[in-house]
Amino acid sequence: MTMRIDTVPDLDRPGIGAVLASTWNVGTPERQDAAVEAITRTWESRPWPVDGPVSYSVLKGTDGSSLLHLSQWRELSDYDAFVARHRTERNSEIDDAVPGIERVRLDTYELYQGAARDPGRVPGAVVTVEVDFDGPDPARQRAWIDTVFEALGSDPAPHPGGLSGHFHTSFDGTRVLNFAQWASVQDHIDALAAPGDGVGSPTPEWERVRNFPGVVGGEVRRWLPAVSLSAG
Repeated sequence: MTMRIDTVPDLDRPGIGAVLASTWNVGTPERQDAAVEAITRTWESRPWPVDGPVSYSVLKGTDGSSLLHLSQWRELSDYDAFVARHRTERNSEIDDAVPGIERVRLDTYELYQGAARDPGRVPGAVVTVEVDFDGPDPARQRAWIDTVFEALGSDPAPHPGGLSGHFHTSFDGTRVLNFAQWASVQDHIDALAAPGDGVGSPTPEWERVRNFPGVVGGEVRRWLPAVSLSAG
């Protein structure tokens, strides 16, 4: 099985039952680049595993030290099989090339809803928005996302730099992840600097999003696309 190399994943790909998001800390921009090169080399040197991910993408944090790994799987049991047969060998080769990688966390999601305003444009940046709730409640996760889409649909002046948003619900019912593609990092900075509280116009619909019951925290981070690997 051959391998295809892109920069960002196709999040509208059909047949995906699980999406895994993993964060690494590598320390410096130079080590970010070295780790991306090592990951690409490690995967290129081996056949694409039959029980492997449908796609595996890596993004570099604009903080100069972190990496985001986003992998799409047909079902979560494929990930378990991959871990048992392939992950240790591949991680060992990457660690030999870039010693001292800190693997910070791993979360498991499924895609709930996504939309692209301009699917033909190539994103220059990705913004992840993590929203944490005060307890497990899958219906509440979906209700919060539905509220966001109502706000997006009624926004009188959406920032033109926002290209797409794909909202994922965690398997444990406690978190939402939005993987948002932007034209550039500066576009997202400008959107945050506009009147209002965060991205989005100061509308009642956005106020409902920001004051949604049960939200206890979250984090917004910016990333630069590095590599997206998939079966060719």
